[in-house]
Amino acid sequence: MIVNELAVRSLRELSSRLGFAQLGIVGARDSPNFDRFCEWLDRGYSGSMRYLEDRREAYRHPDYVLENCKSIIMLAMPYAAHPRTQSSKRASLAQGNKAAATVGSGTIAAYAAGRRDYHDLIHERLSEIVTALNRMFPNTRSRGVVDTAPLLERGFAQLAGLGWIGKNTLLLNRELGSYFFLSAVLTQADLPATPAWDSDHCGTCRACLDACPTDAFVEPHVMNATRCISYWTIEHRGAIEESMREGIGDWLFGCDACQTVCPWNRKLEFDLEQDLEPDAWSEKVDCMFWLQLDEATFRARFRHTPFWRTRLAGMQRNAMIVAANTRRNEAISVIRRFLGCGDAVLEETARWSLEQLTE
Repeated sequence: MIVNELAVRSLRELSSRLGFAQLGIVGARDSPNFDRFCEWLDRGYSGSMRYLEDRREAYRHPDYVLENCKSIIMLAMPYAAHPRTQSSKRASLAQGNKAAATVGSGTIAAYAAGRRDYHDLIHERLSEIVTALNRMFPNTRSRGVVDTAPLLERGFAQLAGLGWIGKNTLLLNRELGSYFFLSAVLTQADLPATPAWDSDHCGTCRACLDACPTDAFVEPHVMNATRCISYWTIEHRGAIEESMREGIGDWLFGCDACQTVCPWNRKLEFDLEQDLEPDAWSEKVDCMFWLQLDEATFRARFRHTPFWRTRLAGMQRNAMIVAANTRRNEAISVIRRFLGCGDAVLEETARWSLEQLTE
C-alpha cells in the first residue's frame, strides 16, 4: 500500500505539470447515477442522441470501458470563463481584450474559444499519465478517456472528491467553479481512494435554473436536452425546431447561460493551458463570419476545434437563426444566397430567417 501511495503522489505531481488543477481517485464500482441516467433516457430527454441509448448498459460499470478496472483517476482541467460571467476574474479574453466580448452579433460557449479541441489536448496529456502508470505497474493496463466513452464522469468525480453536482447538472468545485473539463484514467492498478465529496453547496440558490432561456431544466438536477440550446446548436443534425429558434437568442454554438450566473464562478483564478486561452473571439462570435465562410477555409481552420463536430453547415444554420434574433439586417443579402444552395435544412432556415428580418 505504501508503494501505491507513493504512486499517487507521483501522479499528482505529474498531472499538475500537465495542466490538471485537480485529481481524485475512486475505486471501480457501479456508476452511482446509473439508475437516474436510465430514467432520463426513458423520459426521452436525450433527444436524437441515439448513441446514449445504444450504449445504455455500458454506462453501468467502468469494466465496460476497461476490463478488470480497479481504480478511476478523475481529473479537472480549467478553461476561461465566459465573458458574461458575473464578476469573474477569469472572464477576460486573451491579452485582457475585454472589448472583444461585445464584438459581433452572437456568442459561443466559452469552452470552444480556444485554439484546439480539448479532446485532442487532454488525450495527449492522459497518454503521459497512462505511460507513467504502465511504468509503475507493468502488469496492468490503463486507459484515458475524455467524455466520449460510456462513463458517467460527474458521479465518479464526486466520489473522487472533485466537487458536487449542481442544480444545472454540472460538477461544481469551490476553486474552479464549473469552468473545467472532466477526464479520467481507468486503470487495473489498485490505488488508494481519495475522500468523496459528501456535501452540496448550492443551498437555496436557483440562479442557474432561472437563467435558462429555454426552460431546459425540468427540476433541479434534471435537464431535458431537447430544450437545451447546446443540444440544438451542437448535437442536433438537421433543422432546429421553429419553436426553439427564438429562445436560442444570440448563442451560435453551445450555451453558458446557467454558468454565467452561478455564484461559484464569480471569483475564479487559475492558470490556463495556452491552447485553451480564448483565440480569435471576435470572429467566432460574429454570425456574418460564419455565413461568409467557405468549406475549404472551414476545414483548414476548424478541423481540430470543437466546431468540427457541428460542421460548417451546422454553424451556418445557427448563424442564420442568430442573425434573425439579433436583427442583423446587413446579413439579408448573404442569407439570400442560401435559398438555392441545395441543402434543404439551410434553405428552410434561410427562408425563416429572411421572414423574420423583413417582416
